[in-house]
Amino acid sequence: MKALVLGGGSMKGAFQVGVIQAVLENGFEPEMVYGISVGSLNATFLANETGKQMAENKKIDWPLAGRKLLEFWIKNITQPQDISTLRSRVMLGMNTLMSRFDGIVDPSPLHHLIRKHLNDDYLRDTPVKVKAGAVNIETGEMKYVSTQDPHYVDFVYASSSIPMLMPAVEINDQLYLDGGLREVAPIREAIEDGATEIILIGCHSPLLYQPEGINTRNLITLIERVRDITVNQIVNNNIQWAESYVDRSNLRGKPMKLTVVRPLTPLFLDLQHFNSEDISRLIIEGYRAGVESILKAEKGGDSAITDPAINGSAIRDASKHGPLHTESNNVT
Repeated sequence: MKALVLGGGSMKGAFQVGVIQAVLENGFEPEMVYGISVGSLNATFLANETGKQMAENKKIDWPLAGRKLLEFWIKNITQPQDISTLRSRVMLGMNTLMSRFDGIVDPSPLHHLIRKHLNDDYLRDTPVKVKAGAVNIETGEMKYVSTQDPHYVDFVYASSSIPMLMPAVEINDQLYLDGGLREVAPIREAIEDGATEIILIGCHSPLLYQPEGINTRNLITLIERVRDITVNQIVNNNIQWAESYVDRSNLRGKPMKLTVVRPLTPLFLDLQHFNSEDISRLIIEGYRAGVESILKAEKGGDSAITDPAINGSAIRDASKHGPLHTESNNVT
């Protein structure tokens, strides 16, 4: 089975959107889409769009689904206030003193945005197997749910809820947070569910971003830096495990394909200060990385993708929102 595995990475998800567009318009048709954190958001919008297409046309146009996801990002995620609002110092102090701490930022804008663009019937009826993962705070265990689960959207909220920055999400009397606490790339879950031809799209470079200076007195900046350090190691371990598993499977005579697309150099974007041009540049950078991966795989004769279209129309449209990005850019 063909699987698209989407790793976490906060606003680095814009890079992931560009890669998704590249692989979908070049012929990859996933039967499974699994996501963590921002990857769960992207997976969910693909699930919603494919469910809509099946309801209206009885077939899936994957390149169109990719374009719809890209358009969603460009039109709706243009500034920090689109995804969260900073709680007042007075409220933070009171909540902390009274043991009611509920995160430094309020993610209600993101939750409203998600709910506004989703249709429960489309999610439930998509023919694509889609899963999102979050961590149970009490047990520490990962929990994956499919779009068939009545609490699926709540798990997407939880999967994208950054610890300390955002509140935990209560589901069936249990609290859940960002799945990236345990797994940044849900590759193991996809393989256990039968995936044999996998494209894994990561948002983190193998190398850790080295900032020139960090304002450790800014709590949000400090939390994001600590998270980057932790997540970078987790995603590297996830990918190393997957590569070893696929190698062993092929040696045992059970063919598997794994294509990993991730930034070669670290990305950076200030979660507290970004604009539509930053988002567009990251999308374009991701698209370029996707095309380069396609060309490299084809030269090796082992590609899961065919007919690379370097000048995708959706990306040409995206470029109108900002200049092409030529230097390393990072999203936290």
